[in-house]
Amino acid sequence: MRQPSPSVLYYGSEEPLPRRVPLRAGPLSLVYEAGDLRYIRLGRDEILRRVYVAVRDHNWATIVPRLDNVRIERGDQEFRVSYDAIHQERDVDFAWHGTIEGSADGTIRFVMAGEVRSNFRRNRIGFCILHPGSCAGRRYVALKSDGSLESSVFPVAISPNQPVMDLRAFRHEIRPGVEAEIQFEGDVFEMEDQRNWTDASFKTYCTPLALPYPVAVTSGTRIDQTVILRLQGAVSANSSEEEPLRVSVGAPSVAALPQLGFGLASHGHALTAREVERLRGLALAHLRVDLDLSRDAWQTTLVDATDQARALEVQLEIAIALSNDAQLELAALRKLCDTVRPPVARWLIFQHSERSLTSECWIQFARAALGDFAPTALIGSGTDQFFTQLNRQHPPTESLDLVCYSINPQVHAFDNASLVETLEAQGWTVASARAIAENRPIAVTPVTLKMRDNPDASGPALPTPPNELPPQVDPRQTSLFGAGWTLGSLKYLAESGAYSVTYYETTGWRGVMETEAGSPLPEKFHSIPGGVFPLYHVLADVGEFTGAAIVPVHSTDTLAVDGLALQKNDRVRVLLANLTPDPQTVLLTGMESPVAIRVLDESNALEATCDPEAFRAQSGETRNPSNGHLTISLRPYAVARVDNRSSVTASRDATRPSVRSSATPSDRPALSPAIPVR
Repeated sequence: MRQPSPSVLYYGSEEPLPRRVPLRAGPLSLVYEAGDLRYIRLGRDEILRRVYVAVRDHNWATIVPRLDNVRIERGDQEFRVSYDAIHQERDVDFAWHGTIEGSADGTIRFVMAGEVRSNFRRNRIGFCILHPGSCAGRRYVALKSDGSLESSVFPVAISPNQPVMDLRAFRHEIRPGVEAEIQFEGDVFEMEDQRNWTDASFKTYCTPLALPYPVAVTSGTRIDQTVILRLQGAVSANSSEEEPLRVSVGAPSVAALPQLGFGLASHGHALTAREVERLRGLALAHLRVDLDLSRDAWQTTLVDATDQARALEVQLEIAIALSNDAQLELAALRKLCDTVRPPVARWLIFQHSERSLTSECWIQFARAALGDFAPTALIGSGTDQFFTQLNRQHPPTESLDLVCYSINPQVHAFDNASLVETLEAQGWTVASARAIAENRPIAVTPVTLKMRDNPDASGPALPTPPNELPPQVDPRQTSLFGAGWTLGSLKYLAESGAYSVTYYETTGWRGVMETEAGSPLPEKFHSIPGGVFPLYHVLADVGEFTGAAIVPVHSTDTLAVDGLALQKNDRVRVLLANLTPDPQTVLLTGMESPVAIRVLDESNALEATCDPEAFRAQSGETRNPSNGHLTISLRPYAVARVDNRSSVTASRDATRPSVRSSATPSDRPALSPAIPVR
């Protein structure tokens, strides 16, 4: 079989990554990338995460620009960048000239001079400025349009509403005695807490959301804006010394590994015997199935899901969508359940007209109809959409056993670096959700790379053009990047105490392995028929530690390398992911000797995909840490598994783990007898 190109192995595409250009503006370091400024820092202190221009159509779809005439002039203490940007897609045509200048005193000036070149409807055109999530709790002063000042702090808990409105300028603390001031020209700006959508930032954007949208713009309209960043206070000289990237392993926490499951494959095909065998090796707890009781064919879907759950020896997480005829629909569901006897772990109750939140009456209807079918099954709700819907309208927690919401990292940005930035914020959503749920269990379901549907669209979704991937499909599903992102997601959701997490689907281009038929668009979705995706091995490594305690892992650069650690009896397993396109050298501390290190990277990804059983039989290279320290080299987007000796022995001797047990055994009904998969 032909070896895929490095870029396909890395991130699932032949397209090259945008060039990153490091720049300096006096004491500030930053990166220019594809028309944007990223990671503006004073020493180790991050001031702004990103400054960019966004063009969003009437459905909030982002129109990605094409850049021309890019010129970059840079010196030791200053720089100048200029380019032309053209946003063209369907009826949208907007062009602008950008100039970015950085001065030796730390001032950065970013100018957008734009013109609308067609008639279309927009929700937003203009600058977005991202303040890193680390600003939470820091004080700021906002200058309003009327000249008044407002002093407060960045919210610590995720704010459901805009923390700051009507902005002309904004000053916030970087470190004691040093502040950053951002000035805005050309529109009215306000701030939202993007942690609601797992962006690890607070976003200041133009055009208040209180104004009606979408708005029609006409050809020839000028849109000009400017953002200026200045430093205030005693700015010390910036140290250029770089410390090694350290990942440290702590002591076990009270958090337990969440129950893990997958969604039923949306392609609708039954699992093959080999797929069943490989999925059973992951020690899953559940299979999620979505039933829209107001539509035809839900009965067949439930029967198929029941058959697959029995074949996999797992339970079902059944997400139910109800109409206003809920009582009749639930009666029909109960009748079929009495016949099919699905093994139910929990019911998730949603209602069509209340997609952002399910009212108590629908919960009570479901409890009355289904409660005695599987008495130990949990009844949960919240939202089938983003955490922000849960945060803005709290569910009737007193009627629920469990609260749920879903996650995807591509609401606002789509590049690799932005997806990596969302990982830490996933844990923040769990912490806020636990407060909303009054400490009831939190189910994050499902976690997907792409948005399943757009709850904020003001019009119908457009059909997928021929020979293009559906909007729910991301080619990074097949890649090493997908494996590292999944590892990071597991780390933060597990460390934050999530009760249950549902990832992706079982098979197909939204799953953890390709079907034996292969990809319907192999030139766009580069998978191997019948092969597993690299993220399968991350989930298998975790599955071997079912019931483990979470061990906190700290990285000095979470955007470069991060990790998850598990302890079960005397066994310790650390999983590390290089989340960048560059090689990384990591100093791992806190491991006892000796250890076995197995790395998944470009050198063996094809083998791991085509013959996962042979790859998983490899324990890796044995090494002895020095005083608990171990240096590990990781190729781009590599994932490493580090086991202590007892972990290696146990992994070699292990048989297939039993069905995952929850923290509360009484919550799990007994499985029905297995029947052949359909």
